[in-house]
Amino acid sequence: MHIDKLLNSVKQQAKSNINNITLSVPNTWEQGRTLYGGISATLVYQAMREVVDSEKVMRSLSTNFIGPIEADTEFSITIEVLREGKNVTQVVGQVVQDNKVALMSQASFGIARQSKVNISDPLQHKMDPPQKPDFMPKISKVTPKFLKNFDLAQTKGGWPFTGRKDSDIHGWMRFKEQPCDFSDAHLIALIDIWPPTVLQMLSWPAMASTMSWNLEFIHPHQKISGSDWFAYQAHTRQAADGYAHTEANILDKHGSLVAISRQVVAVFA
Repeated sequence: MHIDKLLNSVKQQAKSNINNITLSVPNTWEQGRTLYGGISATLVYQAMREVVDSEKVMRSLSTNFIGPIEADTEFSITIEVLREGKNVTQVVGQVVQDNKVALMSQASFGIARQSKVNISDPLQHKMDPPQKPDFMPKISKVTPKFLKNFDLAQTKGGWPFTGRKDSDIHGWMRFKEQPCDFSDAHLIALIDIWPPTVLQMLSWPAMASTMSWNLEFIHPHQKISGSDWFAYQAHTRQAADGYAHTEANILDKHGSLVAISRQVVAVFA
């Protein structure tokens, strides 16, 4: 199912009752025994987006993956506005399936204001645009199904379980089926597609699970097309005791920083 159909379902249901959104996501978005975390967080974000003034854009999104969300099985999204101020609105959202909370997100939306502080980010990715996708090898019961929805082009690092000595990952990413109107919701779904950085250091399959994911969006964005490639540069800040802390920069085709992603990943190896 195209991501736009899922997002439109959330939008339509939110018009009638924001606290009664129910969905079922097909297994084409599956990641092991749960839905792909990026699509789950995206759908909750879209529900939160519907209760906030359009002038306020998302500045940060913090998501905890509490339990698995089963594909092809109905779940509900609940939304609560914690505080709505003149400049900033704070919202929380949950995914509930089988009467259990499986995901919780908190988002901060802020209006653009005039300010004497104006600092441009100097970061440049220095990566040549991809000529074609570089697909992750398809390994039965190892390669997640949801990856069929995306194009990847890796420029640094290795695929999971290839016994690499380093843990950095650089590359490009985009949707295989291009969205008509690219939004922040699409960007959330896109950012989470890369495997945890440390998995490439292993020489055998092992499980890993994101515990928490924090996104910061850099505004204003330049105009984004659904066919655009985005640059991704992820680094492991620290890993020990079965947990890894990673940080990634996401840049648009113009080389401008559009998001910063941080994750805590549990690694069972």
